[in-house]
Amino acid sequence: MGLILSTPAGLGLSLSGLERKPQASTFTWSHVMVTTKGSAQYELIQGAAIEDTIIESGSNIYVDITWNIVDKILETPPLISAATLNIALECGDPRSPVYQVYRELQLLLALAEGLKTGVTEWPEPLESESAVELVQEFLTDLKKKLDGDGVSGNKNETEANKLFQTIKCDTAAVDSYIKSIFSERGDLDFAEQLWCKMRSVGSYQELTDCFTLVIKSLERGEIQPWIHQGSSSFLRTLIQQSYHGRMEGVALSGITPIRMLFEIGLDKMRKDYVSFFIGQELATLTYLYYKENPLNEKHVFQLPIRPAVVKKFYQNEHPEMWKVEISSGHGAKEVKTMWQVSTNPPVEHMASNHSAFQFNLANMSDWF
Repeated sequence: MGLILSTPAGLGLSLSGLERKPQASTFTWSHVMVTTKGSAQYELIQGAAIEDTIIESGSNIYVDITWNIVDKILETPPLISAATLNIALECGDPRSPVYQVYRELQLLLALAEGLKTGVTEWPEPLESESAVELVQEFLTDLKKKLDGDGVSGNKNETEANKLFQTIKCDTAAVDSYIKSIFSERGDLDFAEQLWCKMRSVGSYQELTDCFTLVIKSLERGEIQPWIHQGSSSFLRTLIQQSYHGRMEGVALSGITPIRMLFEIGLDKMRKDYVSFFIGQELATLTYLYYKENPLNEKHVFQLPIRPAVVKKFYQNEHPEMWKVEISSGHGAKEVKTMWQVSTNPPVEHMASNHSAFQFNLANMSDWF
């Protein structure tokens, strides 16, 4: 832990005064008008231990919080604070809560490349069960529901609700809560659920076999799936035709099945991004637009957020850094005192011990 203190000589301020709770943002020490400003940084994703080692990764998610009126040392930031979420993610980091999204994007890129060149490099399957088996089970379940043999809600929604209900707002549950935030949406339509089954395809033959099963089920009227409005995919056209019992012939050859899978995957990913960023109040629809920039894997995304959105992540955690700035006087006579504690060592050769934050602050003022 590092400790930084900057105090003008002869000012004689004692940090023990911070233990008193002022009623305003300014108060007096020895007839000097003083204002305080606090700031803290909390890490939301930390290194994962594997076989007694720490994975070296560039991925990091942390939040910077600033506020006025500091009541006591190491206090938890109030909900009226200003907060900024800083996100730095290393591509393909399996510890990331959005690793599943990364794999889906990799499949989309492979499909897009296949449409351009005619050669598709299939990524490693996401599921242990084959895509054909998953699609067959999916279609069988839909047929049973249509026949009245089974009534159940959306599986994704049910699992997400169960996960949310079991989560407690404590340190041990932070990782689970983060994963629940990035779980599948509960309003997936037929095409989006089909994408979730087919994103594990590993060959062109497996791709055509999956769509053959879907088209036969539509032609026979065994399923009557619902789909979101706004999609212009070929599969959506076929589904709409199936409602009237008239479907055009489909030749599942060439790039047609690749294009069909690419279209439903792209539609789902677009809705996922809009749902997450707007649903979590990280952005507005106005700012969700496409812009092509050179890839910068070191880029840190900064999103202004309300502290209440991430409070459950940090309210019972020790900060990576906590600082208070004490200002007194005005103009040329203004002086500032900064007191800071950090989990980072004051010099590089010293080992960092995060548990050092759990020390006794009772005699802190005696240090000065």
